[in-house]
Amino acid sequence: MKIIKRSGAEVPFDITKIIAAVTKANNTVPDDEKMTPIQIRRIAESVENICEKMDRALNVEEIQEQVETQIMAHGAYEVAKKYITYRYTRSLIRKSNTTDEQILTLIECNNEEVKQENSNKNPTVNSVQRDYMAGEVSKDITRRLLLPKDIVDAHEAGLIHFHDADYFAQHMHNCDLVNLEDMLQNGTVISGTMIEKPHSFSTACNIATQIIAQVASNQYGGQSISLTHLAPFVQVSREKLRREVAAELQELTGEVDPEKLEKLSEKRLREEIQRGVQTIQYQVVTLLTTNGQAPFVTVFMYLGEAKDEAERRDLAIIIEEVLRQRYRGVKNEKGVWVTPAFPKLVYVLEEDNIHEDAPYYYLTELAARCTARRMVPDYISEKIMLQLKKDKNGEGHCYTCMGCRSFLTPYVDENGKPKYYGRFNQGVVTLNLVDVALSSGGNIEKFWQIFDERLDLCYRALMCRHNRLRGTLSDAAPILWQYGALARLQKGETIDRLLYGGYSTISLGYAGLAECVRYMTGRSHTDPAATPFALQVMQYMNDACRRWKEKENIDFSLYGTPLESTTYKFAKCLQKRFGIIEGVTDRNYITNSYHVHVTEPIDAFTKLAFEAQFQALSPGGAISYVEVPNMQDNIPAVLEVMKFIYDHIMYAELNTKSDYCQECGYDGEILIQKDEDGKLVWECPNCGNRDQNKLNVARRTCGYIGTQFWNQGRTQEIKDRVLHL
Repeated sequence: MKIIKRSGAEVPFDITKIIAAVTKANNTVPDDEKMTPIQIRRIAESVENICEKMDRALNVEEIQEQVETQIMAHGAYEVAKKYITYRYTRSLIRKSNTTDEQILTLIECNNEEVKQENSNKNPTVNSVQRDYMAGEVSKDITRRLLLPKDIVDAHEAGLIHFHDADYFAQHMHNCDLVNLEDMLQNGTVISGTMIEKPHSFSTACNIATQIIAQVASNQYGGQSISLTHLAPFVQVSREKLRREVAAELQELTGEVDPEKLEKLSEKRLREEIQRGVQTIQYQVVTLLTTNGQAPFVTVFMYLGEAKDEAERRDLAIIIEEVLRQRYRGVKNEKGVWVTPAFPKLVYVLEEDNIHEDAPYYYLTELAARCTARRMVPDYISEKIMLQLKKDKNGEGHCYTCMGCRSFLTPYVDENGKPKYYGRFNQGVVTLNLVDVALSSGGNIEKFWQIFDERLDLCYRALMCRHNRLRGTLSDAAPILWQYGALARLQKGETIDRLLYGGYSTISLGYAGLAECVRYMTGRSHTDPAATPFALQVMQYMNDACRRWKEKENIDFSLYGTPLESTTYKFAKCLQKRFGIIEGVTDRNYITNSYHVHVTEPIDAFTKLAFEAQFQALSPGGAISYVEVPNMQDNIPAVLEVMKFIYDHIMYAELNTKSDYCQECGYDGEILIQKDEDGKLVWECPNCGNRDQNKLNVARRTCGYIGTQFWNQGRTQEIKDRVLHL
């Protein structure tokens, strides 16, 4: 059994330390108040039993609270007071320096909590350590200086989650849709160097990767680019290659045969497209930005964005090449093809590609094969999105998410035209719905009262985020604010006008709807008797966002939070506050956003249809998934799910397994087992290898794929997942 120290380091549980601490407190009280050594031993053993039953590593604070409880249960109140006083004194000493020990454990790579905080960061790499070290300083400043105490206390108690506090000290935003079209067509500046409009497709791809890296280094969330913005450069290269081939034919044969010209120039064009796409894929996978990870970038594939039929055909060629290369994967250090985490791919299902007789159905079949093997692309239904994303003029729009699931709300510019690229999100604060329910004790009137109090807390926390960005000069990130990624502001100009009127969004996140509803109604939110309450909770949060928007002229939007490490944090906080409640707090994770609980048996089509109604109430971001077995030999079934997505839900994905053991060469699902300490570990079912450094495991956890493993809460959630197909 392990415990987690305050520094984040994971160490074996040592009962003698509890005995020693209680003995010290016991020695300071009068003889008639003292406990016997046997009583002290029983207290320590009781705490040990409690820790074992929790089925996870407790931190020092949790263990000390259990010690206090057991001392008082023995009636030794004077000893308990001395023990509490000692804890308080030590707490004051620690507060005088809150970061040094954390940073030292980061450098030595023995901070278990931070090591498992982000499934796409390798904590042994210097650049990641540097980012984490800076993050610890930022979090310390944020806690002590930048946020009101009640918001800090609520965050630490797990009532809310103030996202990305490790970047809050800087004036940075969350995620965005990069205006790649503006930057490529009108030129940009990177590191003080003018980058003019490219004269070929391959050059455009190269510039795009430089832009991706620069943008990723100036924000902390995901970014999205559209392949449509690269499509015009296919024709630029085509014309250039035709001139070159014509000149070569003229020189070699003395004439230019139109058929040979067409055949040779198109062949070379395809080769250039292949190289350009490969540049994007390999550059993104191998780049390490200033935060120590590959850029969190989403690539959008939407035929409907093309300006005309010729551009649509060229866009289809690019999409086909992207899918083919992702299907193949990338080579790991052993030279074996594996699934990369990024770039994330989003494919739009539309009338031109969803039916067997549609002109671009071949792309959809290729996408299905790619999903079955590599878990991407994910799917947006143009049909459903046009129904849900309507602007003030009543016009529906289809566009990509920012990163994994955060969606902008519809926006019409001063010229009456819809605008999405160049917009961004200011940040997220997430409400723990399970805590709202448990705090009410099941009393419905008290539930709504506490809900209001927590929503007000979130509103004030979100305004802290907004006010942190207000007054930011465009000079803070020229690539974003001055050179086209998000705007073309002047030097010395603030970004303030981009924070209001709906140009950018700010997100109220939520988590644990499934557990919240189960506690309040005694039923799953999939039960028709409980679904209305679940929808009422969703509408209540939307109504709050609407009120805040009217008050502040800021586009507050409800967002289905993709909890990664926070799912474990929330679960631990709930267990600490309310104990173990069956079906509510009896696992080391809580459910993401509105999702059906991962253990609940439900078929893929029923799940997607059910969750569609909650996506409609999550305008700031939502994604649904179905868990499937290996589908590489059953592509027709994958296509049936995709067609169902097109007709019923806006945004969804299929989760399969794509693993590899470097020790024995096993190519299949790496399993999760318990070790001798009760800790969940990944193990090759063929050779028993448990060395994470020699396992390639890819799992989707939050709308995106992770490849660096996860904390114990998320690992348990992955283990508990049932198949939906």
